Amino acid sequence: MRLRTVTFVVPDYKAGLAFFVGKLGFDLVEDTLLGGGKRWVVVAPKGAETRLLLAVADGDAQRAAIGNQTGGRVAFFLETDDFDRDHAAFAGRGVTFMEAPRREEYGTVAVFRDDFGNLWDLIQIV
Repeated sequence: MRLRTVTFVVPDYKAGLAFFVGKLGFDLVEDTLLGGGKRWVVVAPKGAETRLLLAVADGDAQRAAIGNQTGGRVAFFLETDDFDRDHAAFAGRGVTFMEAPRREEYGTVAVFRDDFGNLWDLIQIV
């Protein structure tokens, strides 16, 4: 078994794609019309097996989850093989880092906030 796709709630497809494809440089894996204004929009880091399904919030409860998908904890851990390269690229494309990069015994890490409010770790494991 493997975890293939995780749902990520966004306010709209345009905003989701602008962040993931535009700022993080993810690939757009699939964008299929489903009818009724719904789409199957899947993004993933280049070469990754695990993907995100961008789902537009439907209703008050889902809208309330945007930016708070894990209750304020770091939600996602984006592992890189070149921290300095990716940190510079993200910062150059407007990603908001919550801290300067720090060295830990397990590697280099910096927390960033996505355009919706969720917290992420950019991490290079040693």
